[in-house]
Formats: sequence, C-alpha cells, structure tokens
Amino acid sequence: MTQRLLVIEDEPTLSRLLSYNLTSEGYEVVVEEHGQSGLETALKNEFNLILLDLMLPGMNGFEIMSRLRNEGVKTPVIMLTAKNAEEEVVQGLKSGADDYITKPFGVAELLARVAAVLRRSSGVEEPDKKSLPQEVGSQITLGDLVIYPEKYEVTLGNEQITLRPKEFEVLLYLARKPGVVMTRDDLMNAVWGFDYIGGQRTVDVHVSSLRKKLELDPGSVYIDSIRGVGYKLVVNKKRASTISNEL
Repeated sequence: MTQRLLVIEDEPTLSRLLSYNLTSEGYEVVVEEHGQSGLETALKNEFNLILLDLMLPGMNGFEIMSRLRNEGVKTPVIMLTAKNAEEEVVQGLKSGADDYITKPFGVAELLARVAAVLRRSSGVEEPDKKSLPQEVGSQITLGDLVIYPEKYEVTLGNEQITLRPKEFEVLLYLARKPGVVMTRDDLMNAVWGFDYIGGQRTVDVHVSSLRKKLELDPGSVYIDSIRGVGYKLVVNKKRASTISNEL
C-alpha cells in the first residue's frame, strides 16, 4: 500500500522540491503551506509521516506538534529546522517529533531519514538491536556494488570503498535510478540542496573523483557522461543487475 506523507512547508520552492522527490520515490504527497490548514489536514486525515517546518504563517510548528500530540495523533514527524537551531531541535523533540533535518539539506539525506522513520514506526526494526546481525538495514545492490544508505558504506566486489559524504550521496542518488540520466541540476539539488550557491563544476569534480574509486571493478558498474545533459550509473547486465532496495 502506498504510504501517504504530509508536507507542511510555506516556502514554495522547497515544498515543490520535496513533493517532486518524494512522489518520485512512490510516496503519495499532500502539501500544505499554512500552519492552520496543515494542522486541520493532519487531524482530519491519516498519514504515515509528516514533514513539518517550524516557521509557518498562522501557526508555528511547535504549536502544531503540541496540538497533534494532545489530540492523540501519533503520526511520526520529521522537523525541518534552520541551521544552528539547537534550541529549536531540543524543543521539537521534547514536544514529540521523531527526527529533524536542518536546512539546507540534500534530498538523498532527507529520503534516507524518511525511510528510516517509516521503518521504525511500522515496527520493521526489532527493539532489541543487540540480538540482530551486524548487517541489518536497507541496502541497494547493483551487480557487485552494494550500498548501505544508513551506514554511509559502499562495497564493490566485496571490497570496501572509502567515499567522502558528498561522493556517497551522489552515488546513492544515481544508484536509486540506474540507467536513468540525471542532470547536473538534479544532482545539485538532491545532494547540495536547492539553495546551494556553488556552481555545477562542484558536481563534475565529485563525479570525477567517484569514477576513479569505482575503477576498482569497472566491469560491474561505471558512471557514464551524457554530453550536455548529465550522468547515469550503468550496470553490466551480464554480471547481474538485480536491485534490492528497501528505501
């Protein structure tokens, strides 16, 4: 069954970005741009997760959180907070939020957090983690390439590859849609955030570095350049291209 997400965010560019990327992942998304209407929608409908901005017109995120919990709504909530807002984070978590993410954020990070909160709320994870195997959690397998989103780890041909955080997020974004061309703007928005002021050269530099690290086993996967457009992750079908994606 499709999982329903409510986004309460008044910044149009960000709300569109969130809606587009979450919908692309198969979620059903409802967007509200006003605090009062967001609260009413949350109270009258059932959602699997709420993404809640703290600074909203009409009613702020803290008021919404308080009303939801007082009304017995247990829907998990991820707060969208400003940078360096430690006091807001603490207050939000105390009021009942399940997680938070600070702006600006990469879409890859957001999607990983959404998936993790949804898994926890659905009871997929066992409460006693000590009794679980070490290799637990979502993973993406493409040929001999295995990505562990929650651990920021990658193995290729059973050998671990050390990636910088942004290299990992670029690879993760490409791996979620193998064979599909992603523009530089797609990668910039997903990894560095919609309001990142750096140029597209940043993407090229990270892709170039990532390519060198994937040369450990180029016969399995590689990043192909589409001139004037962007990049795509290519999997050698003869060496198995089955995707196992729990995100």
